[in-house]
Amino acid sequence: MAPGTNSLTRFYDGWPAYQSMLVERIATLTPEQLALQAAPHQRPVWLIAAHIIGTRVGWFHGFMGEGDPSIAAFDPWDFDDAPPRTAAELMAGLTATWQMIEDGLNHWTPENLADSFSRRYGEREVTHPRAWVIWHVLEHDIHHGGELFLTLGSHGLPTPEM
Repeated sequence: MAPGTNSLTRFYDGWPAYQSMLVERIATLTPEQLALQAAPHQRPVWLIAAHIIGTRVGWFHGFMGEGDPSIAAFDPWDFDDAPPRTAAELMAGLTATWQMIEDGLNHWTPENLADSFSRRYGEREVTHPRAWVIWHVLEHDIHHGGELFLTLGSHGLPTPEM
């Protein structure tokens, strides 16, 4: 979707480049490289990528109701019992979830940042404005993308120049 003249894309213009770095790096990884961990108690690369995907789905789709219902299929990819994912699957998940995010940034306006969403988690109800959700997912992408790149770099694999 092309951005509207009053869309949010101009406020988040670095995020697409970061998304591209994630997808480009995942695309070249073998199953053995996807299984690498920074330490035995840390997540493997595939699970870090799956966690980025699952979090995008959880907040944008599950919390704010964005995206096609089929996007929900990516949500359990980072559950404790989830099977390892291939580079092709992870690229598909990153691409599909990015499209959901980009579609939102293209049609939301600055006024939409104040829209609030609520969801019950057991006995607790959580409410956040759209602005908080967008920032939270962006910072989550950066945090875990850094973790993914650090893991690859600690094993001598190339990482993006920042």
